[in-house]
This record gives sequence, C-alpha cells and structure tokens, in this order.
Amino acid sequence: MGPKYQHFLAIQFLVLLFLQTNVICYQFKVGNMNAWGIPTSANPNVYTNWAKKYHPKIGDSLLFLYPPSEDSVIQVTEQSFRSCNLKDPILYMNNGNSLFNITSEGRYFFTSGEPGHCEKRQKLAVSVLFANGSALPPSYAPEESAADSSAPSYPTVFGSVPLKSMSSPVPAFSSKIAAAIGVIIFAAINYAV
Repeated sequence: MGPKYQHFLAIQFLVLLFLQTNVICYQFKVGNMNAWGIPTSANPNVYTNWAKKYHPKIGDSLLFLYPPSEDSVIQVTEQSFRSCNLKDPILYMNNGNSLFNITSEGRYFFTSGEPGHCEKRQKLAVSVLFANGSALPPSYAPEESAADSSAPSYPTVFGSVPLKSMSSPVPAFSSKIAAAIGVIIFAAINYAV
C-alpha cells in the first residue's frame, strides 16, 4: 500500500469522524408509573404535569401502556381534545402496548377512546420540539392545585423514563475525541511510511 493511498484513507477516516451524525431517540412511557388510565384523585393532573416535564422530539416515540380489554388511546384534533369528542379520531390504538412514533414537530393530542375517560382528564397534549430546540407550550393546561406539585414521585415499574435533560441528543462521540483519534491514526500511518 503506497503512502498516497494511506494518506487518502486517513483523510477519509477523518472526514467520516467529523461528519458523523448522532441519532439518539427515546421512548417515553406516558403517565410514568400510573401508565395510561384515568387519573387518580391523588394525581388528577398526571398528564398535564407529564407534558410539562418531558419534551419529546422528532424521532422519539410515546408508549401508552394499559389493559387492552379496558382502555384504548386515540389521537385527535385540538378541538376534539378540548371537547372530548371521540368521533373520527386521527389514529386509534387498542393493543395495550401502543407506540406512537413522532415524525414531525408541533402539537399532538391524545385521549382515551373509552366513553367518559376524557372527561375524567385521561388526555394528553404534547408539544414536540422544533429543529431549533424550541417548543410550543401545551395548549391544554387545566388549573392546578398546590397539592399536585407536592405529590410524591415514584419510580416506574416498566423501566425508567428519560429525564428532561436526557431527551435532547447526547453525542456518542465528541468532535474533540474524534479529532484526537484521527490525528493519532494519521500520525501512525505517516510514521509507518
């Protein structure tokens, strides 16, 4: 292998390291430990609080867990969300392990497909981050009491939910490390020649 070819390979390697794109997506379990169900009297704002705490982005997904014989989840328009209109949903999921993949920024509205559940606040409005990292606030923000903010927090039983700080991409390899590795490889190739 000639020195020109080795230089060419080293430069290609460096370019690939600098151009690497980190794609890190998260799966957010909706409702934390409570899963997807009618909010309890101890935590009536579970979905409003959840939407304030977690900020999914394009590529992430929302996981709704519930007993399939007792519940479902539907994606609806904002108007249907506000009025709890269950007719003509955008999407209907009822397998108990429903995964919604986020493919574009903006607002998404979900509610239970079971009659009466939406009126009992089993609904979620999520703002998906835009490419620049900004987010629209949820358009549905019911009144909250001071007791809700002091409610205890419990770990999830289905695995951890990413924290807010983890919902943004975390580079798997920093550009400084990539540059250092590239320089070492380049120097090793040049030394070998």
